[in-house]
Amino acid sequence: MAGNIKTNSGSATLSVPHEERMNRGSLSMAWWAICSAMFWLVVSATLAMNFGTINTLIGLALSVVTYGLINAVITRYAIRTGLSVALFSRVLFGKVGATLATLIFFATAIYYSVFEGSVIAVAIQAYFPSLSIEVAYLIVVLYSVPLVFGSVQNWLDKFNGILLPFYILGLIAAVAVTINEYGYSNAWLNLGPQSGNPENGWWNCFTYFMGVWILMMYTWDYARFGKEDDSRFHATINFGMPFYLFTFMINGMVGIFLAATIPTEGGLSEVSVVLAILKLMGIWGLLFVWVSQTRINTANFYLAAENMQAFFERFGLSSVPRFFWAIAVGAVVYTLMLSNVFSFILQALAYQGIFVVAWVAIALAHIFSPKYDQLFGGHIECCPQRVTSFNPCGLIAWFSGAGLGIIILNYANASLALFSAPITFLVSFCVYLMLLNSAKHHWFVRDESLTN
Repeated sequence: MAGNIKTNSGSATLSVPHEERMNRGSLSMAWWAICSAMFWLVVSATLAMNFGTINTLIGLALSVVTYGLINAVITRYAIRTGLSVALFSRVLFGKVGATLATLIFFATAIYYSVFEGSVIAVAIQAYFPSLSIEVAYLIVVLYSVPLVFGSVQNWLDKFNGILLPFYILGLIAAVAVTINEYGYSNAWLNLGPQSGNPENGWWNCFTYFMGVWILMMYTWDYARFGKEDDSRFHATINFGMPFYLFTFMINGMVGIFLAATIPTEGGLSEVSVVLAILKLMGIWGLLFVWVSQTRINTANFYLAAENMQAFFERFGLSSVPRFFWAIAVGAVVYTLMLSNVFSFILQALAYQGIFVVAWVAIALAHIFSPKYDQLFGGHIECCPQRVTSFNPCGLIAWFSGAGLGIIILNYANASLALFSAPITFLVSFCVYLMLLNSAKHHWFVRDESLTN
């Protein structure tokens, strides 16, 4: 248990007490909001067009296994401790380093909120052309923000549980209507570039999905609501390979099939897929898009607000309620939608992805090593009054791994650049283990608050 942490439901700055944990069904319904997004369909289709369907399916299969294994470890630890990403980052990096972790987390969640929210807006504006896209953006933000005023325990589980069957039915209907309109062909299995599938294209697909390791942080902040008796279920099923089999493989195969079967003008994008679905399914297509994007955005908006709150707590705003941060997230999302800054955000996201991969590596190294427990006798110290501002153990590992990854990403040749994320992971993991093995008590806590 985290020592002397005030407990309350859900805040990223507070651990989740055992009496406020969720049953496995409720937590599953809240978490499975992540599985529904046009993003999963379009990314897989785009990879198939550039690297071939078979290479894409191999990359997706490897991602399912990797995500399942890593999140099994993360899930068990988050359930056991009840800590959020923000609290655990204090242990790894100190108070200042944890502030950077929460900044990266909420900024990335905001990006996905903008991306997925824009998809709904485009669908609304396409179906109701009298509305301007700016008004459609506003509609999406105005209804999305109140959805995350409630907690994971008391609202998001029920809301997403109701919508999940509609998403699955919509996915099946999209495939059925497409086959009815254009017929079935095996051409989707042979999708690829005209010049032929590149060598090691599967590796390109696998490393691309390392850029979405922010889902490891998402997993952590949801898994902490699980009961310890359900730890095995959540580690192996709910946050494990079955979840990613559906999210990556099933969605991906549907996306590749739709892209290969439905004629689209211009390049493939989330917008082109949405417009094709609207053309084929009419109002039911609009409902399907609304269900898929609203479900994923409950998670995006919720985690953005939670970690924005944790970030600004460092600057003396701990008393500001979470609903204020939800409104602030909505305002930022709407501004970014209007500003059309996608090219800048995509570049920023590439750098954030490197930092997230390094964070995951350090988190795993910390969990696997017995050294911290030996220093603190099984006690986890993350109170802001006790932890140091800068923890050299975590910060050196984080910046050495992420720094090397960014250098490789920007300055290495194309072949080596494909290894920027894996190299980041290995360097961060090894450096943290090496430093942790010789770590001192005062690296983690201030001298005047030594305990045990």
